[in-house]
Amino acid sequence: MKVSHVSEADHDIVTAAVAEAERHTDGEIVTVIAAQSNDYDDVALVWASVIAFIAMSVIALFPDFYQGLYYRLSGGWGHELTANQWLGTVIAVGVLKWIGVWLVLLWRPLRLWLTPRAIRAARVRARAIDLFKVGTEAKTMGRTGILLYVSLREHRADIVADEAIAAKVAPSIWGEAMEALIDEVRAGRPGHGMAEAVRRMGIVLAEHFPKSDGNPNELPDRLIEL
Repeated sequence: MKVSHVSEADHDIVTAAVAEAERHTDGEIVTVIAAQSNDYDDVALVWASVIAFIAMSVIALFPDFYQGLYYRLSGGWGHELTANQWLGTVIAVGVLKWIGVWLVLLWRPLRLWLTPRAIRAARVRARAIDLFKVGTEAKTMGRTGILLYVSLREHRADIVADEAIAAKVAPSIWGEAMEALIDEVRAGRPGHGMAEAVRRMGIVLAEHFPKSDGNPNELPDRLIEL
């Protein structure tokens, strides 16, 4: 069963905001919200590998200390390890460290927290572009579609515009809408944030692409939740 991350009221607020904005422009606004944009499995792999490598390196750099530790833990009954046995021990420690870190990072909030901000931003952007290409790009006669994408757990959003809009509106123009959106998302009000962003996007679109007679509604107004 699919778990919803926004309320029905949020869906209604955003859908109404899109419909109102499009009353004044030929631009077509598509809104999409997702819990998370990526699993960041590769980040967990990197962290596990780095920690395992560090553990193995420390043992290799201070062999006398760890051999002494082994001797004390064995109650003085342990024999001196051969080179092959010592190598096997180092590898075993590395493998155990790798598995341990990987298991810890199965807890996704920690995995996300350990993911650098730049990587999170890049993954959200990539996901937004993928969704734009599937559901918005070249889906209107005038190439006036625009996607507003929100990724909740990353606390990030992105706007991707079709070529007619991109030719007239610089990406920096959407900064005000994005700022209003992110503030509300961080406050736990994603629906209100998206509605406010849509309102501000609509003002910009109405300036450059005012409503013309007979322009059809070519893309859905409803909030799409992934």
